[in-house]
Amino acid sequence: MSSEQSVNKARKNVEQVCGMYYNNLGDYMDTKQYSNQVKLKNIKIDDGFWSNIQNKISQSVIPYQYEALNDRIENAEKSYCIENFKKASRAVEARKNGESLPVYPTDKWHYDDNNANENAFHGWVFQDSDAYKWLEAVAYSLTNKWDDTLYKNACEVIDLICSAQEPNGYLDTLYTINNPKNIFTNLHDYHDLYCFGHLAEAGVAFYEATCNRRLLECAMLFADLICSTFNSNAKRGYPGHEIAEMALIKLYEASGKRQYLDTAEFFINERGTKPYYFDIEQGIKTDGNGYVYNQAHLPVKEQKDAVGHAVRGVYLYSGMADAARLLKDDELYSACQKIWQSITQKKMYITGGIGSTVDGEAFSFDYDLPNDLAYCETCASIGLIFFGMRMLKISPNSQIGDTIERALYNTVLAGMNEDGDRFFYVNPLEVLPKASKCDSRKRHVKTERQKWFGCACCPPNLARLLSSIGEYCITENNNIIYIHQYIGGEYRANNATVVVNSKYTENGKVSITISPKKETTVALRIPAWCKDYSFDKKARIANGYAYFDVSNEVTVNAHFNMSVRLVGCSNLVRENVGKLSVCRGPFVYCVEEIDNGADLQMLRIDADTQPIYDSKSGTVKAKGFRQRQNDELYFDFIKPAEDEQEIILIPYCKWGNRGENEMNVYIRY
Repeated sequence: MSSEQSVNKARKNVEQVCGMYYNNLGDYMDTKQYSNQVKLKNIKIDDGFWSNIQNKISQSVIPYQYEALNDRIENAEKSYCIENFKKASRAVEARKNGESLPVYPTDKWHYDDNNANENAFHGWVFQDSDAYKWLEAVAYSLTNKWDDTLYKNACEVIDLICSAQEPNGYLDTLYTINNPKNIFTNLHDYHDLYCFGHLAEAGVAFYEATCNRRLLECAMLFADLICSTFNSNAKRGYPGHEIAEMALIKLYEASGKRQYLDTAEFFINERGTKPYYFDIEQGIKTDGNGYVYNQAHLPVKEQKDAVGHAVRGVYLYSGMADAARLLKDDELYSACQKIWQSITQKKMYITGGIGSTVDGEAFSFDYDLPNDLAYCETCASIGLIFFGMRMLKISPNSQIGDTIERALYNTVLAGMNEDGDRFFYVNPLEVLPKASKCDSRKRHVKTERQKWFGCACCPPNLARLLSSIGEYCITENNNIIYIHQYIGGEYRANNATVVVNSKYTENGKVSITISPKKETTVALRIPAWCKDYSFDKKARIANGYAYFDVSNEVTVNAHFNMSVRLVGCSNLVRENVGKLSVCRGPFVYCVEEIDNGADLQMLRIDADTQPIYDSKSGTVKAKGFRQRQNDELYFDFIKPAEDEQEIILIPYCKWGNRGENEMNVYIRY
């Protein structure tokens, strides 16, 4: 058998194994399986693990980010966000008064004191979106727990934003400040439609949380302009950076205005068609390969692989899934299925990180998952959760819930420190501080979380997801309540009130009390990591869920065994041959230099001895060995000398909280 045949056989074996999870997905939707999320206003989180995180978001992260947006964090990169809105507001008012304003360039992605006039726009072209994501996080936080000061600050920001809106509804501070004549002229590179998307999502969230319609009306006015500008009888363009698609659908569901759904459908179906709109826009003719980065190289229904910029991708795929559900478009859903499989079977790290290369912050080729060069932007894993949740609403499948859990408990939580004032943009699986400083290939890998970023998409994205996490736990339709994530709290669904008492992250025990309003069925996800589980009530198992029929109040006690597991990786991932990872429940573990000494590559774990979880310290301890150092560069091979060493592992989401040091997820065995 040739080497190529061997690789193909191995790949086929892996795909057959992975395919076991997908046999029940299918390419066609069954509307009877559709389900909807329980609204955040009907959820009260009460969970030893997650309540602490949500309190941190409301008490530390959101106030800290407010200061960052106002450029009041000492020694942090400037945001310019609020400053830009103030400049734009003054510009709008001046033009209303008939004043003539200077024109500044709109030809760069980033503007600073060195390349822009002090009165012009500053920051990245998408800077406005940071304020919108912050407001969305505020809305969810106010839903969880009202705060007068937070509401007042948010209303002041909203007033400022609305004052920067043009009379025709357009709102993007880059063009309003620098040159309004250039709006919608460079969709490929710039981000006015992207910023609109976050504005719309914030407007809906703030209205649902507070009944204050001002930001929602602002977003709808902008949306009306977009709908009249982009359609088959006008501009046939679509966003360079996606999110407008899913945001327009959210506006449609909030307002009932069909034109928003129609424009989302137009953006999705127009994308990647010929002649390429980006060619027309730039006055060139290409083969479209340059638009892989934007997922615009092919019509979306012909796309099978996750490609290009990872965040843009999962935002697009989320909009596609929404549109498929609402429009009952099986062809679009089939594309979503294929792309979901591409991501989760061949392009996702064990931590739920996606986007393996710094080059374009993008998906790479299949099984290309380097640990030390990983990009794994926090936003990308958040977007993967958005995509997964939309797929779950179409058809319940435990593998999708598993993926959401994997991304949530590992990459997403690792994106923020324990105090809520430092953040990771990039989430590698292997860190050597010297390499980040000396090797240009690894300079994107930060060895410590940062106070803020000039490109600060990730911190407010974290805040908005984690403050709304309750909405990712339960969905329901007329007949079934699906419990996808075991986060403790009270969930007031349409068919029943569900109270979840959860020790899930501690010992895998969950107690669920269902108080039905009518006869219903409750389905509990069985995590793929758990091969040893039990329920104290009789259940039927299907699609990775345990189903219970409920007519009267009942409590179901579940136990998912949280034994430490040694997890292997496909040998098609070259970097992980001869290595394994350590997991417990939803958590991936890692080794740090502070516990195990420097040169973590010298460690070898004893795969024949079961590691032990220490509940007091929250660490896993494993029997292992340390290879003795050999500084001779080359030598006639002899078996390396080793000394026994206990290996100490911590949850990946907690790494980097004790100062700069080495970190590895994968260990030799």
